[in-house]
Amino acid sequence: MIRVAIADDHPIVRQGLRRIATEGAKITVTGEAATASELFRLVAGVPVDVVLLDVSMPGSAFVDTVRELREKFPSVRLLVLSVHPEDQWALRALRAGASGYLTKDHSPEQLVEAIHRVARGGKYVSEALAEKLAGLVDLGTLRVPHDQLSDREFEVLCSLGSGMTVKEVAVELQLSAKTVSTYRARLLEKMSLSTNADLVRYVVEHDLMR
Repeated sequence: MIRVAIADDHPIVRQGLRRIATEGAKITVTGEAATASELFRLVAGVPVDVVLLDVSMPGSAFVDTVRELREKFPSVRLLVLSVHPEDQWALRALRAGASGYLTKDHSPEQLVEAIHRVARGGKYVSEALAEKLAGLVDLGTLRVPHDQLSDREFEVLCSLGSGMTVKEVAVELQLSAKTVSTYRARLLEKMSLSTNADLVRYVVEHDLMR
């Protein structure tokens, strides 16, 4: 029996994921979490084989959550679920230690297949994403400017470009406002942008809104 924990801040989404996961045989849901801190307490307290992890979980930066889960609970496999297009977060999630990445527009059958695959120790990405990742073998070519950003810079870009203030981003990412401003300055320089208006325009044009 595969023991699954569901981490998503929307109760309706958690209910739907629970129904899909448990409709078939050999999967049971051992718990649910609405925040990153709840998730860590859950995994520490009950047996879990696979965590279904939403990208937009409150309480911690997404990539930090993935890394900390892998460090503290190395036997637990992470399957990331997201409404964001695969080429925005998938590579960063896999590099941080996730075993799979699935957008929420995939079928229930694909979700169940992904759970079984990562539980067996495998990796799960869609066929389309696999082709995109294969194209990244040529590391000398960056497809878009934000590909060159660090994970933290990318998170700051998405947050500021979605209309959050520096103080709001600092609270969300648990950083000081000064540190967020430093990341902002770095990503502006790397991407040859000048103002917050440029950031917002870029985020909207590349569908990176939070």
